[in-house]
This record gives sequence, structure tokens and C-alpha cells, in this order.
Amino acid sequence: MLLKDLPPDARPREKLLARGPGALSDAELLALLLRTGLPGKNALQMGQELLEKFGGMKGLLHTHADALKSIRGLGPAKRAEIVAVLELARRALSEQLKEKPLFSTPQAVRDYLQLQLGSRPHEIFAVLFLDSQHRLIALEELFRGSLSQTSVYPREVVVRALALNAASVVLAHNHPSGAAQPSRADEALTQTLKAVLSLVDVRVLDHFVVTSTQAVSMAELGLL
Repeated sequence: MLLKDLPPDARPREKLLARGPGALSDAELLALLLRTGLPGKNALQMGQELLEKFGGMKGLLHTHADALKSIRGLGPAKRAEIVAVLELARRALSEQLKEKPLFSTPQAVRDYLQLQLGSRPHEIFAVLFLDSQHRLIALEELFRGSLSQTSVYPREVVVRALALNAASVVLAHNHPSGAAQPSRADEALTQTLKAVLSLVDVRVLDHFVVTSTQAVSMAELGLL
């Protein structure tokens, strides 16, 4: 059945305009984004297939663009639109963190880091540089590694902190394996960076280990 053949109050676009976006299911919102389906499968059914394939809306948002190629009917234009929505979510969270002290919205910090790092197939070490009021100046991905390790050079972190006039930093890296527990190597690196950055009066406030499903704070675990 085509979407236009549904009763008017069941069509996603009409439903959104009449009742607001909160009235729509995740599949219906995706159907609006996709607009068209395939022969024998309308946009609403395609939206449901995407949710089932990637584990719901959160899983879809953390999906790498290349993974979308496995879905029949998702051509370059539709893949680009989904990736654009993901980028808009990143930018909206970034703006939120630039307007308020970082730790006034701890869940926003976790969501932002998961959107930035959670779906990466290789390990990324990133730093959130903060001003004196703990507002975000920038997030920079400083080092990239293999699936198992990343080479991090403290001097380069110090150079960027000074260049951005940062008063403090939050460290973050992803575990592509999906295991969010910090390793001994993570703890050692954190202490090294903490000591080096203290020499230039820059505080390390936290270090997050990020997966597609969570972002674990080493400060909350008492490891900082």
C-alpha cells in the first residue's frame, strides 16, 4: 500500500501537521525523511526495516554511513539525508554545550560524544577544550589508531590547549569493541595527560570511554 492510499489521519505528513511531531512513531518520522519506498514496500515499511536492522532510532543515528548501503532502496540521496540529520543532531548538541557549562547537562555531553565517536570502526582519541566557565570551545579528534590502540602524544594535546586558550579539558576515546570499561592503559594515559597539562595550568576534568550504547565517566568511577 502506498502512503497516499492510507486514511488521511494515518499519513505521516498529515498526522504531523495536525497533531505535531510528538504524535508520530519513529518509523513514521523516518517515512517522512525517506518520502518514497520500493515496489511492494512503502516508505513507512522501509522506516520500520531501518529501525529493526540497526536497533531502533538510537542505533540508526550511531550507524556509519557505509552501513546504510546494505539497505535496498537507500540510494545516495536518501543516505545523504539520513547522514545530514545525524550531523544536525551533532551541531545542535554542540551549540547547547557552548552556551552552558558542560557539566550542567551531563546527558548532553554523553549524547554528543556518542554521536561523535560511538559508531567509529577505529579507535579515536578526542579532546573537548573548555573555557574558564566550562563551556565548550571545540572538540578535536587528535589521534586515530587501530581497532586495539591509539598512539597519543601529550605534547600535541598541550599545544592545542594553549592555542585554543583552554582552561580545562575533557578527554574522550571510543572502544569499537563495545566494552566501555576503562582499561589499565586508559588509566595510565589519563594520569600522564593530567600531569603534563597541569604544568600549563590546564585541568583534566574527566575522561570518557565511549561506545555506541554508552559513555562511561572515569571521574564517576573514581579513576581520575
